[in-house]
Amino acid sequence: MFTACSSNDDNPTTPDFNLSEMIIGKWMPAGLDGKPVLTDKKAVYTFVSATKAYMSVSTNPQQGEETVWNDQKELDVAISGNTMILTNQSDEHTTMVEEFCFTAISGSEFTANHKLTVKVDGSVVLSNEGVIRFEKTTADYTEPILGLWECTGLTGIETYNDANARLEFMADGTYRYYRKEEGGQWQAVSTREFQDYFVDGTLLATRWKNQSEEELREWWEIASLADGQMQWTALRQNTDGSTIQQTMTWTKVE
Repeated sequence: MFTACSSNDDNPTTPDFNLSEMIIGKWMPAGLDGKPVLTDKKAVYTFVSATKAYMSVSTNPQQGEETVWNDQKELDVAISGNTMILTNQSDEHTTMVEEFCFTAISGSEFTANHKLTVKVDGSVVLSNEGVIRFEKTTADYTEPILGLWECTGLTGIETYNDANARLEFMADGTYRYYRKEEGGQWQAVSTREFQDYFVDGTLLATRWKNQSEEELREWWEIASLADGQMQWTALRQNTDGSTIQQTMTWTKVE
């Protein structure tokens, strides 16, 4: 299962760190091949031991990807030296294997040579490699986000949320979406078949479906949440390939 990390050196050496202990905690990708990771491409990995981890990720069915909605999906972990293998059995047909060859790890970030392989019924359908950088987080917003919030500020490109919106996050992983009518009253949008969300670390993922329409999704990172104020940020990609930073500010409604 384990392979040596590639190196240009004739005699590569293994970095001197205890990976089994230092990997414990919650991590999220921040950079890939020297470029920042878009918010809608992020996932959260929570390592609870040297043999078990959980992953939260949402992938967009509108972008030709496999449709995935994982809130704390259990992964198998195997560590040997500076190499870590994560195995995710999506279903009876699909297996995802991620190999990390660590080059450095600290209490706040790590870098590794990363290889992803996806197999369906034993045949490889996807394989890619790159140099990935993860950042560690200790944030836990699962409880503080509960309740009703009103948008009080928006910068950057338009998304499905705007300044005329209230969101009410429920403890069961669903939420309600409100719009202000012309008379000034807030009304819950009743045309949606479902509205789901999850929060893991700083990552907030939502998905919803209007009647007779395709499912839609959105991703944010919670930059701060305290004293009745919450700020979201997201790194988006424009149609020309450039990136733009977006922010939303929310105020708690009692």
